[in-house]
Amino acid sequence: MATDHDEESLAIAAFTDCLNESTLLDLARRFSEVYRDLAKSSLEHFLVTPLTALPTGKEKGKFITIDVGGSNLRVGFVELLGEAGTEIQEDVENGASDSSKPFEKIRRSYDKSWPIEEHLKMDKAEDLFEWIGDCMAEVITDALNDMPASVEAPFGDELLLGITFSFPMAQKSLSEATLLPMGKGFAITSDLDLGKMLRAGYAHHIAESHAAGHDGETEERPSSKKRKLSRLPRIRIAAITNDTVATFASLAYAVKAAPNSRVAMGLIVGTGTNATVPMRLSELHPAKRDGLPNPDAVDNVVINTEWTIRGTDKPLIDLGIKTIWDKILDAHSEAPGFQPFEYMTSGRYLGEIVRLVFVDLVSKGTAIQLPTSLKSKNAIQTKFLSEHVANSDDDSLTNKLRENFPSSTEAFWTPARVASLRKIAGAVQQRSSALIAAACVGLLDCVHDVQIDPNARNGRAAHIDGSEPEELVIAYTGSTISQYPDWLRTCQRWIDALVAGGSTANASKRVVLREALDGGIIGAGVLASMTDSIA
Repeated sequence: MATDHDEESLAIAAFTDCLNESTLLDLARRFSEVYRDLAKSSLEHFLVTPLTALPTGKEKGKFITIDVGGSNLRVGFVELLGEAGTEIQEDVENGASDSSKPFEKIRRSYDKSWPIEEHLKMDKAEDLFEWIGDCMAEVITDALNDMPASVEAPFGDELLLGITFSFPMAQKSLSEATLLPMGKGFAITSDLDLGKMLRAGYAHHIAESHAAGHDGETEERPSSKKRKLSRLPRIRIAAITNDTVATFASLAYAVKAAPNSRVAMGLIVGTGTNATVPMRLSELHPAKRDGLPNPDAVDNVVINTEWTIRGTDKPLIDLGIKTIWDKILDAHSEAPGFQPFEYMTSGRYLGEIVRLVFVDLVSKGTAIQLPTSLKSKNAIQTKFLSEHVANSDDDSLTNKLRENFPSSTEAFWTPARVASLRKIAGAVQQRSSALIAAACVGLLDCVHDVQIDPNARNGRAAHIDGSEPEELVIAYTGSTISQYPDWLRTCQRWIDALVAGGSTANASKRVVLREALDGGIIGAGVLASMTDSIA
């Protein structure tokens, strides 16, 4: 008869048995094959973007930028200083944000962030975009209120807007996009003109500005607020992009290229996960050429892989890496089968996987009553795992569990159960990091930046010629990879092992994860500066 300890060991093994170099190399190779096939055959994966050249680092300008993620909206001003900014520290006055040294060429100010409430995800699209327009108007008004009232039209006739949207979209130009079904808990499923929706969401503020300005002329002393409203500018959409493309572009702009170093890939691991990478146009479905204004003049294009959408999990199924709890989570998700790889790796779902496993194990044990709150879907958030389960000592964690998941009996949160929850969370996190590492190496093999030989386990070789290895940078951002303890370190360790073990041809290469701090909001400004319509 199996004991509680046996059941726990089997559950942990279901997540950790794949965490070895041989299995992960096989997984990376299979990912590469699937990516090549999807790039050639699928119209919902490996989407072309209008980005066919990388930023030079000389781009300049000031833009209002927004970053719409799976959980939060951010709005702020981004000013690019170009080469003139290489010796200038970022201005941290007037609401500007701190940043790291690679971003000295970028000034940011008036940053604000809002959680995207569940009702906004479930309401009709017009309500979501009107709320986004309200947030934009709030930030612009903050900036105007710091300017002298005597300055007329401080932003000119219109303010240039760069947008990062963390959802699938189809594009034929940087300034236009059709939003596809969103996922990540959003109920919006119809194709939408993203630019049109954003302009409509902001438009009523322009009408109010004009009305306030007109009314002000009839008053003896118009209010300060009305003076500011009368100057609220129109916006012109200069660039729309996906979050991974923005992350990729932000680091490519901020970090001066070296002969042996280049940004090869963009990676998001936050509420969701996605990746972007430059790819040869000849390796894509012929219909994807239609998304480019002049395809005959293009050899390479930056691709939004959408590497979580249905079909990308075939290697995970074939290698038996999916657990019964992954399948349960998928079946009960908002969109069953839509983003199966994301359901196993990203921040929106890790906490729920842990809850499902833990509840299953406890239910198989004694007849003690489970805390009612633990029976609810998504009761354990990934943020709780990151902040408490992975970081707190046993006593602090026990107290936090009793506070958040109270039981009718104090005996529920025993040291054994607290330890069990910690072990499950650790296994789920370790697997998430390793699977993303395998996907990264598989994608880099797909685009010929690294190699995975058929007999990869026999391919290891050391770099011994004394020259500097080529550094391939993966620009990353996202709350899970940045904030979950050990997630980044584990992912980098597996990338190192898989690149080294993949082929002797990789001996002269090193793949490095490097943070593109606030890449979504900065990248939107970088891409806005690159549009042909901007002087």
